[in-house]
Amino acid sequence: MAELPSPNINDSELLTMVVRKKDGSLTADEKPVVKALLNRGMRNQDIQALLNVGRKATVNSARITEVKKSDQIAPAPDDAVEHFIARKRAFDPKTGLNAFEDERLVRAREAMMVAVQVFNSPTVIFKTEVFAILANVAWTYLLHEHYLRTIGTIIGDDGKTWPLSFMLKRDDCPLTKGMKRNLNALKDIRDTVEHNILGKADDKWLSLFQACCLNFDRKIRELFGNALSLQGELAFALQFSKLNLEQVAELQRHDIPEHIEALDARLREGMTEEELTDLDYQFRVIYTLDNASKSQSHFQFIQPDSAEGKEITNILVKFRPADETHPYKHKAVWEEVSRRSGRNFNSRHHNQAWRLHGIRPRPGDAAPEKTNKKYCVYHPAHKDYTWAPPETSSF
Repeated sequence: MAELPSPNINDSELLTMVVRKKDGSLTADEKPVVKALLNRGMRNQDIQALLNVGRKATVNSARITEVKKSDQIAPAPDDAVEHFIARKRAFDPKTGLNAFEDERLVRAREAMMVAVQVFNSPTVIFKTEVFAILANVAWTYLLHEHYLRTIGTIIGDDGKTWPLSFMLKRDDCPLTKGMKRNLNALKDIRDTVEHNILGKADDKWLSLFQACCLNFDRKIRELFGNALSLQGELAFALQFSKLNLEQVAELQRHDIPEHIEALDARLREGMTEEELTDLDYQFRVIYTLDNASKSQSHFQFIQPDSAEGKEITNILVKFRPADETHPYKHKAVWEEVSRRSGRNFNSRHHNQAWRLHGIRPRPGDAAPEKTNKKYCVYHPAHKDYTWAPPETSSF
């Protein structure tokens, strides 16, 4: 039978007992610490602020007052108080992680950040080796934390913590098939390049490394919240060095060691085209070329399976002579507009139009070439302007 409240308790105290939530109460470990802090002369509101750091259910000031009034609570020793304060101050306000309580997640994020920073560093030579090792560490810590929170253990029959390869084989592994293939490929790379000469093979697996990073950021957010994303620390999409056409050609001119070529073939062996193109396995960007005027040229990076991705999305500039793109002189423009519209449109109307819309500078301007090139271009050789056809330059 539940214990009945004392008949000396007033209505407000009884109401407090009824509505108080267990999560908002002080723990048995916190009460002695609060007592010690009070004995140090710390104010109630400062103790309350310290207690509530990192708590999901906050403690109100009444709980501290209860400790102050109680003669049954002994103050905690100094070392326990200092440890408590250190734990509270170890919370990262951005991620909500605590270096004491969430050590595996802190280490997982740090290992992946260091892996990317090392790979991007122009002063580091052994990029593939370091990245493969640190990425393996990052994913191991991440999955260890997942299994500790879901099933409560990461210890195998041999008394050791589960390796990444074991967790990837479990039926309850939270990763996609593409993510698993990516991590198995990284393990194979790590084991093969260890103590071997790579030559110029670092760039050979950029797509695998990029996918590994993007997968890690996606999965840590899905499992533990968006606040743990690495995008803020590593800026744009955990990017790696960008390869231009000259760099690709240079890479192809280098001799790749036979054991590295064999590894590359082994990674692809038995994989279907669908598996190879899975973005969780490797990150690939395809550039397609299109013709566009200079003012309309731009780059777009989109998902390949989206509607836009099935069309041409990355546009390069094609230069064409001005005589082709802007064949009309001043008189020809207003005469053509008048003819097509059937309305009186003369030289004065044309001048008013380009001035109103700022298409070209006024006569005598120090920079006559500053025109809106969609409609008009300046020819320094004969110091005049020509215009695009009226259908693209209607005012």
